[in-house]
Parts: sequence; C-alpha cells; structure tokens
Amino acid sequence: KKLKYLLLKLFSSKGVSTRPNNTTMSLKSFYDFKMRYIEGKEIDFSVYKGKKVLLVNTASECGYTPQYNELEYLHETHGDKITILGFPANNFGGQEPGTNADIGAFCRKNFGVTFQLFEKIDVKENELYKWLSDEKQNGWNNEVPTWNFCKYLISEKGELLKYYSSAVSPMSDEIVKML
Repeated sequence: KKLKYLLLKLFSSKGVSTRPNNTTMSLKSFYDFKMRYIEGKEIDFSVYKGKKVLLVNTASECGYTPQYNELEYLHETHGDKITILGFPANNFGGQEPGTNADIGAFCRKNFGVTFQLFEKIDVKENELYKWLSDEKQNGWNNEVPTWNFCKYLISEKGELLKYYSSAVSPMSDEIVKML
C-alpha cells in the first residue's frame, strides 16, 4: 500500500491538463446539462452554480476502483468546497457490467459512497463527456477519458478547469490545491 501511494505521488503530475488563461468561454456551459441520478431522478446541472465540481467516470471492476475510497474521503472532508459526481461507464475493459441498481449497491456496500452517482453512461457517446473532451465545445480541452477514473474539474462559473488522468489520485496535491 505504501509503495503504491508513493508511486501515485511520484507520477501524479503526469496526466494533468490545465485550462490556459487566454481561452474564451465555450458556447455551451456545464450548467446547460441535465442527467439522471442513479436512482432515476433527472437533475439540472444549474443546481451546481457557484460550486467546484469533480466529474469522474467510474467502474466497479477496475484496478482504480479503490479510488472510490478517496473520492468519498474528498467528499466527506472537502464537500463544502467541491461536489463529486460519479458517472459509471462500461467503456474500458467491460469493467462496469452491472445495472444501475447493482452499481449503487456495490458502491454503498464496499466503499460507503454517499457522493452523487449518475446512471451508467457511454463516455464516448454521452453529450456531457463530448463537451468535456472537445475544445470546440469547452473552449480548450481535447483530453478524452482513456480509462476508468479520469477526472474533470469544473469551476464555480461552470468552466472546465482541469483534466486528470486515471493515475491521478483524488486526494493528490494537484486536486486538493485547487479547492
């Protein structure tokens, strides 16, 4: 565990992309999206105005699945500064084969997840993830999820600020210092 933690710290700055200061606002805002919670209720993302938001594509059978622990810890310790949104997806290695009910139960039972999970999506086809990974839509970023547990940080103004690869720990300095 200690070696894994040290390796994550050593390599955590790799796989981070940051919004350049000279970018213009995108035509569409993060607040223009609506999606369904894992329980089925639709939510308008305008409820997140004024809050930093960390979006993560998740999977239950991935080597990065233990990041659920860190995401939950980030939620518990910094929930007043950042909102965590999890988006289960089965795009990489078939590592999220379950139903929404299966995923929700797994996350609560095994990781005590209380941060908000959404219905399972396809991160390659979902409109939100297209916005996150297309500079023509978000103003600067073309980084697509390359595996499970990629992270996107949204500002209090609904702007995409940063992209973090799967290898970047949710409790890394790169993320925590942005709070």
